[in-house]
Amino acid sequence: MKEREHKKVVAAITHGDVNGIGYEVILKALAEPRILDFCIPVIYGNSKAASYHRKTITASDYQLTLTRDLTQLKAGKTYIVNIVNDEIKIEFGKSDKMAGQLAHKALEDAITDINAGLADILVTAPINKKNIQSNTYTFPGHTEFLAAKYKSEDYMMLMVGPTLRIGVATGHIPISQVSTVLTKELIGKKIKILHRSLKTDFGISSPKIAVLGLNPHAGDESLLGTEERDIIEPAIRKSFENHINVFGPFPADSFFGTSAYREFDAILAMYHDQGLIPFKIMAFEDGVNFTAGLPIVRTSPAHGTGFDIAGKNMASCNSFRNALLLGVEIFQNRQKLESEKK
Repeated sequence: MKEREHKKVVAAITHGDVNGIGYEVILKALAEPRILDFCIPVIYGNSKAASYHRKTITASDYQLTLTRDLTQLKAGKTYIVNIVNDEIKIEFGKSDKMAGQLAHKALEDAITDINAGLADILVTAPINKKNIQSNTYTFPGHTEFLAAKYKSEDYMMLMVGPTLRIGVATGHIPISQVSTVLTKELIGKKIKILHRSLKTDFGISSPKIAVLGLNPHAGDESLLGTEERDIIEPAIRKSFENHINVFGPFPADSFFGTSAYREFDAILAMYHDQGLIPFKIMAFEDGVNFTAGLPIVRTSPAHGTGFDIAGKNMASCNSFRNALLLGVEIFQNRQKLESEKK
């Protein structure tokens, strides 16, 4: 591969669902000149679709440079790769099968370039989890798709906000399955993934982790459930014996209500909504979804496709901007760690 003429991080940005707010938050974020101080953004999408969305938003005018060759990128420019050359029909707020196919293709093309060393990080705009389903995409979200793509068993959805980081032990599964899926081994593995990510990706030398209980009041001494006694507490003890600073299990309601979360570098929740409800209350417009445990760096805004506000110039780009900047920061932290090992 040709040597790069620049030293910037190349950010592969997938356009997500074209009928949602993906292009709006991407274009608004990239309109901020300071972004180019940190990276070279490359949108995987369609230039005509970008132009169509651009007419609906208020953002400073800047040029999107069409490229077919990522070896020719220059610092200070924003690029777009046409994943298809045909004109794309855009219907704001509509779930459309073609939009799902285009979202999947953007992902595949971006990953191909990352694997070839042409791009460094992946930043994904929101997809519609239903219309993207096909014979070649059978996953509940980006996280599981990327874990399968990279054959990563030790991964975790980690939500990152200005004041907290929350990992989830069980991810995208029905609430009725949570108690049957939780095991000492699973919780121990998730604690280990979280601990490693805090050190490697966030540069925290001695991270402190909190683990939430599953039941109300963390079981209330087994009166309201035995999972804490039989599963969660033994996993915490074993992790602590393995030199990980992990504590709990804490009752989820009082843990957030008393701001106890501020005393920890990260929190492990037992199921999706236990972690994401408090996270989105506190960091909905600013939060980032980071997939810990992958060999590549992948971040995403913490919100969805926003079909209800698509095309109305109402979407905030804060979460997407933070996802882009966090991706650059994590990539640089990993590079620094690698150089220190040499």
